Amino acid sequence: MASAEKAVRTRAAVRAETSVPKASVFKRMRGQKQLMLMSLPILAYVVLFSYYPIWGWTMAFQNYKPAKAFAEQEWVGLKQFRFLFSDDMFLNVLRNTIAMSFINMVLGFVTAIAFAILLNEIKHRLYKRAIQTISYLPHFLSWIIVTGIVANSLSVDGGIVNVLLMKLGFIHEPIMWLSMPHYFWGIVGASHVWKEVGWNAIIYLAAITSIDPSLYEAAEIDGANRYQKMLYVTLPGIKSIVIILLIMNIGWILEAGFEVQYLLGNGVVVDWSQTIDIFVLKYGLQIGNYSLATAAGIFKSVVSITLIFAANTIAKRFGDDRLI
Repeated sequence: MASAEKAVRTRAAVRAETSVPKASVFKRMRGQKQLMLMSLPILAYVVLFSYYPIWGWTMAFQNYKPAKAFAEQEWVGLKQFRFLFSDDMFLNVLRNTIAMSFINMVLGFVTAIAFAILLNEIKHRLYKRAIQTISYLPHFLSWIIVTGIVANSLSVDGGIVNVLLMKLGFIHEPIMWLSMPHYFWGIVGASHVWKEVGWNAIIYLAAITSIDPSLYEAAEIDGANRYQKMLYVTLPGIKSIVIILLIMNIGWILEAGFEVQYLLGNGVVVDWSQTIDIFVLKYGLQIGNYSLATAAGIFKSVVSITLIFAANTIAKRFGDDRLI
């Protein structure tokens, strides 16, 4: 009887606790007013620089003239978008952007993951830190400096790439790398890898350090060698980080870059070097067609958002980690 009465009193107490109404949102906000005040500058920054400029998207639906007021602009509907997708130049630019972005993403993921796994296998701590420091230093160089280094390395007159290939007997005369259109995408991809591989590997190294060491010990007891431990322990251990970063990077598939293509590009490779960002610069500032440039920018943003949600949904369907 005593235990039954105790159980009844316990259930009554639980019901009483659950029946207490939760504090309203405004009460909780008042209770955390210090945190709310601290977040106001960040909120103002996001609204001012991320949301307020969106009103400028209206230019894509107008025949925008800078000298006229907003109410005096001529509305043309989807005319700019129809022109975009009927323009051979824009379709060529879209091809270049997707191709270079895909190359950068694949090379960036593969090299960063491989570099992080191999660096993790180095047991000499000082040597490991030296390699890691040297590898991510190029990240802090501007693209102007990087493209200068690339141009000098690939130059016909004494460029180290041509000199090395001739010394090894692979070529018999210098190659004008930056004047060969079919080499341009590869040069851009290699430049991105050299600049960012060390920096991109940091997050994978951090994920590797969180793997339970007992998994490596168990694999070693089962007879796994060094390469099998990398394949069956390390790679599955960073799978969630890889998927999340992949989802985030898919949203940037139309962000092939601007500086490296603009600085390394020339009239000979213009059909292979122009990206959407260069297209927007050309039509928006040089030609003054702000409406067409805005339409191209809107297309780029909408595709990026759509790809992020699509990749997130696919990851959810397969039961993997997702961003949202």
